[in-house]
Amino acid sequence: MNSMEIAVFGGGCFWCTEATFKMLKGVSAVTPGYTGGTTDNPTYDAVSSGRSGHAEVIRIEFDPEKIAFTDLLTVFFATHDPTTPNRQGADVGTQYRSAVFFTTPAQKKETEAFIADLQKEGVAVVTEVASLGIFTEAEEYHKDYFAKNATAGYCQIVIAPKVEKVQKRFAQLLKEGSV
Repeated sequence: MNSMEIAVFGGGCFWCTEATFKMLKGVSAVTPGYTGGTTDNPTYDAVSSGRSGHAEVIRIEFDPEKIAFTDLLTVFFATHDPTTPNRQGADVGTQYRSAVFFTTPAQKKETEAFIADLQKEGVAVVTEVASLGIFTEAEEYHKDYFAKNATAGYCQIVIAPKVEKVQKRFAQLLKEGSV
């Protein structure tokens, strides 16, 4: 019997992270949203102000029999910069912080071990590791943003190269037809 798990990652703009993780086999859903802050029922305007404490994140529903949590971590750390606090490229603020919001003790342990290995390699990881609190789905217009706006400038300059990187570097993890 399949038992799906939930992973929640903050790696900058959720338009980018959603597009890259939707391609992975074993991933049945990727939902952009907000977590990690102090404001109830956050909105994009509140989060983007930087005053809510929330991060832009994605909630990934995945089948651990088809893709391991460690594989998700591998893609996550390869597709964003985990060494810059509160920043991903031109996106600056706590809402763009690098974060793993674990949903099980095993995820916490795997994330901490993964980060320790990166640090042993000399990577100065600043990724927050915290238990998932309340997750609030982003507004509808944020969902499937790359798929709906692939020709937009931001999508071409920022998201498309990340998608291509995942397609090349992690071909073995992709759903059929994602290349």
